[in-house]
Amino acid sequence: MSQNDALHGDDLEKSGEALIEFIKSSNAESVLRGARGKLQEFFDHHIKTKKTTTDILNDLVHAEEGIGQKLVNLEGKKSQMMQEIEEIEQELQRNLSRSQILDSELEFLQKELERLRDAEQEIQTMQQEVDQDTTEVIPSAIYVAQLYCNVTKIKLELDTEPHILRGVYYGGDVAVPINMDTSTRSPCEVSDELWSLVNTEW
Repeated sequence: MSQNDALHGDDLEKSGEALIEFIKSSNAESVLRGARGKLQEFFDHHIKTKKTTTDILNDLVHAEEGIGQKLVNLEGKKSQMMQEIEEIEQELQRNLSRSQILDSELEFLQKELERLRDAEQEIQTMQQEVDQDTTEVIPSAIYVAQLYCNVTKIKLELDTEPHILRGVYYGGDVAVPINMDTSTRSPCEVSDELWSLVNTEW
């Protein structure tokens, strides 16, 4: 080692010692501790702020999810209500159509009742004319059968078995044979089937 290097080493050591003495004699250590404390406080505050921010963001995400689910539920309810409204409107339309049909049927039945009353009056007139004009005694059952035959265009055979109804309906374009076992049907069913053959358009 040269003398010059030895001098430099001594100066550096003295300078280091002087710097250490200066640091010891000054507030540098307390300032450093204070700065470290403030830095720790700042770090703790930063951690606390970060946690608070994370909690707020999580709450916001949960709130958004809840609002989104409520919106989905509301949309579902809205869709269901719209479907129910559409069904009610369709039912109302069907009821209106049914009401119009019932009105038409009522009008038809009223006309039919009037026609039947006219027919009844005509039958009574015919009966009176026959009573006045004929001198031959006709059994009432045969007479009534002839009247029904004239009105309904159904000619029944009289010499069949008691529970067999046989005849021909000749009021249409084609004659329709009739052959029914009345023992298996009620009088109302027999009457309905016979009347179903009769043409109501006069």
